[in-house]
Amino acid sequence: MSGATRQPELPRLGEDDLDEPPLTSLGDDAFVAGRAVAASDLSGQRAQSLSITDVEFTRCNLANLQAPQARMSRVAIADCRLTGAAFTESHLRDVTFRGCRADLASFGFSRLERVTFEDCVLTGSDFLEGHLDCVRFHGCDLSEADIRGARLHACELRGCRLERLEGVASLKGAALEWPAIVEMAGTWAAALGIDVLD
Repeated sequence: MSGATRQPELPRLGEDDLDEPPLTSLGDDAFVAGRAVAASDLSGQRAQSLSITDVEFTRCNLANLQAPQARMSRVAIADCRLTGAAFTESHLRDVTFRGCRADLASFGFSRLERVTFEDCVLTGSDFLEGHLDCVRFHGCDLSEADIRGARLHACELRGCRLERLEGVASLKGAALEWPAIVEMAGTWAAALGIDVLD
């Protein structure tokens, strides 16, 4: 299964793209392409139908960014704050989140293809009714995350915290390490309606 989970393609950036002026605002139907964005504060902004291609975000504040119906392709997001960010009904393809705090973030009703979350805090986040294809969660805290109704294909979870994960039945289509499976035995039993005997 691990070989089936393809890694995201990285942004295609040229040398000229690394010396862009700071990105300070987003608007409806905003299009951001071919640039590196560092230490920008875009928190609390709303961007309907945002489109991002070949962009690298580093140390940015994207907390409470509301970007429904966003489209992202070949995007790398590293060491950013995304607490409460909402990417509902969005399409993320070839996107990498690394070292990000994305607690309470929402990816509900979205399609994620070849997306990696590495060393991210995703506590209380949701992927409700999402389509996750080749999505990798490595070293993430998914405590109290909600995946109810999500459909997973060729996904993997390695070294993740899964305490009080909602919708564990939706993990069908995912691969987990054996210790995580054993640790969640009680959760699986509860989800299947199995009583535990003393």
